[in-house]
Amino acid sequence: MAKKAKSDYLIQSVGRALDLLEAFSGKEAELGVTELARKLKLHKNNVFRLLATLETRGYVEQDKETERYRLGVKVYEVAAVFLQHLDLRRQARPHLESLAAKSGETAYLGVLDRGSIVYVDMAESEQAVRVAPRLARRFPAVAAAAGHVLLAGLGRPQQEEAVAGQAEPARLLERLARVAADGYAVDQEECEPGVVAVAAPIRDLEQRVVGAVECDAPAFRWALARLKGELAPLVITAARQIEARLGLGPHTS
Repeated sequence: MAKKAKSDYLIQSVGRALDLLEAFSGKEAELGVTELARKLKLHKNNVFRLLATLETRGYVEQDKETERYRLGVKVYEVAAVFLQHLDLRRQARPHLESLAAKSGETAYLGVLDRGSIVYVDMAESEQAVRVAPRLARRFPAVAAAAGHVLLAGLGRPQQEEAVAGQAEPARLLERLARVAADGYAVDQEECEPGVVAVAAPIRDLEQRVVGAVECDAPAFRWALARLKGELAPLVITAARQIEARLGLGPHTS
């Protein structure tokens, strides 16, 4: 008898509740019942029942004045448990702090998730003018420097899938090949206007790319030559030191 796929066991109501939670974002931190119903393509009564359930468990909360909803503290608590047990994050932390201190810019740890780069930890710059924090935000992997080094570590079929539907996919594939050869990626205001970045991969014992170190900065402070000549070596060193802490490389911390 063939084993059933996990998709055969999905519970629709649970899926809808998760869809509702994922409807909130940095740009849409608060949403009303009507907005959620439109985004989720559900009847308002169904959305209200989902919200009531999630609110009783602390996953959403309602502003009593506007009657709009936002994510509740329980979401943060669950995320904190995940981050606490993410060994890569724990081992990377001191080197993110060191990179931020040496570069004067904000350093991040990023991981790949379903075609997006997600920043799971950061050490912020102390500069008066700095880039808005990206922590816990998602960006298309094809646009971000960290996304490029993570995609560059994938096999060709996975890379082709990632760039499918993008403008000039062949050019993107060529760029990923260059990133793999160089050992780092540079973003010159491609992900966000006014922001430049350098990223390097973190590899495991089997040479699979499991994460990325990225350093972001305002574009006016870093010309391309300086990004490659000064910032890239610092980012690459931080990535190798994280590998060493994980027992993956010859470098010491």
